[in-house]
Amino acid sequence: MRTSSVTASGVAPAAPTATRVAARAESLPWTVLALAVGATSIVVGVIWDISWHSTIGRDTFWTPAHMAIYLGGVVGGLVSGWMVLRMTFGKHSEATAAGVRFWGFRGPLGAWWAIWGAIAMLTSAPFDDWWHNAYGLVVEILSPPHTVLALGMFGVTLGGLILAAALHNRVTQSGSRVRGQGVIFAYTAGVVLALIAVLATEYRQTNLQHAATFYLVMAALVPLFLLAPARAVHLRLPATTIAAVYMLLNLAMIWILPQFSATPLLGPIYNPVDHMVVDVWPLLLVVPAFGLDLLLRAWQRRARRPGGDWTLALLAGVVFFALFLAVQWPFSAFLLSEKARNAFFATDLSWSYGARPGPWMHRFWALEGDPFTLRSAALAVVLAVTSSRLALAWGSWMARVKR
Repeated sequence: MRTSSVTASGVAPAAPTATRVAARAESLPWTVLALAVGATSIVVGVIWDISWHSTIGRDTFWTPAHMAIYLGGVVGGLVSGWMVLRMTFGKHSEATAAGVRFWGFRGPLGAWWAIWGAIAMLTSAPFDDWWHNAYGLVVEILSPPHTVLALGMFGVTLGGLILAAALHNRVTQSGSRVRGQGVIFAYTAGVVLALIAVLATEYRQTNLQHAATFYLVMAALVPLFLLAPARAVHLRLPATTIAAVYMLLNLAMIWILPQFSATPLLGPIYNPVDHMVVDVWPLLLVVPAFGLDLLLRAWQRRARRPGGDWTLALLAGVVFFALFLAVQWPFSAFLLSEKARNAFFATDLSWSYGARPGPWMHRFWALEGDPFTLRSAALAVVLAVTSSRLALAWGSWMARVKR
């Protein structure tokens, strides 16, 4: 007699069904891969665009960085639109019945997210161009047109994540191996996490990583986008894999961008850079992610789980914040030291042409106005626990979605 085992995510796979053959046939459909590529293009384009503004300044709308961003949106929108049309007018009644109906059309839930995201991205393009022409170089990451663009990018990348989750769950239900599907799901989740980190750029500067606001923002955001997909995917170390994708994607940009020469086109120029400026080093999320993986594995092995997800959220929030603080606090101090001013860590290559060189570049900011205290640490733990609880609920939903 065959029994189903509980996975590290805490979700028991269903017994094999008659859809096993169909599930194997769609093991890694090109549509899911295309949305993953589109999401990657968006994140790479955004990181590149920030570097472009920091290195060159205000330029034409038709920069390669902008094209990478909108290419990702177009790819996500077109592929999703094709899926909707195929499911609506196709001859496969079973596939049509599995879709989500909207305005008389049927399509995968993730495809609908990506379509609306692509529409928002394309709508933001002329708005952003007009805004720059009217107000010049925008210092804030989330200006009004950038906010519309950010919502669109999040829609496309989240659509890819939901599409990958549905594929993963259908194959899991069929009783087939889910390694490939789990990897693409975790990869897309890592891209989503990278996008969230980019949108929080103003709070994660290395010089701010001894201030309270940095830890409050990270405690509120990271567990949500790290723990939720980790609970839904069937991998040995899901959270660690997701965090590794986030870190490797950012490190690739840090090591590649300085290889290209560039000079500022706008003044005043206080820092005469001659290369593409890079982002700060990614957060060391693999350490708290590994702790979360160990916690999830230990939790699912317990015969009795008192308190259910509330207890797990409490433990996850404490584990995440304790490990994150333990590694990020000393590492940020290292990044501001002379030992990190090299091609590998590239901390001396992250300052824009408008930054006046000085000792302030290698010091922590906001230590008096925004000090990290026991009270702010306690609040950060509360935010991490709350974020973890929301993540567990979202992860449980993603573990069930199949459309």
